[in-house]
Amino acid sequence: MGPQQDRRSMAANGTAARKETNNKVVHYRECQRNHAAAIGGYAVDGCREFMASGAEGTAAALMCAACGCHRSFHRREVEPDLDCSSTTSA
Repeated sequence: MGPQQDRRSMAANGTAARKETNNKVVHYRECQRNHAAAIGGYAVDGCREFMASGAEGTAAALMCAACGCHRSFHRREVEPDLDCSSTTSA
């Protein structure tokens, strides 16, 4: 199995909720879509973390398997790369 197939199997299993971009890890957390906006209310579905519903590179990869919302409705959390190789002089 090659690296491309490994990524596809991970995304198909719903584990593609994190993404590395420029040495930063991006997590998509709870869904913030307001399902009652049309009637002037506020109600969220309670989805706690984005899980891709399809393989990476497909349209289904941007839809959440848990709540059915697009990835853009989920709170984006960026963790900076923690580089432990830097030296400090004291």
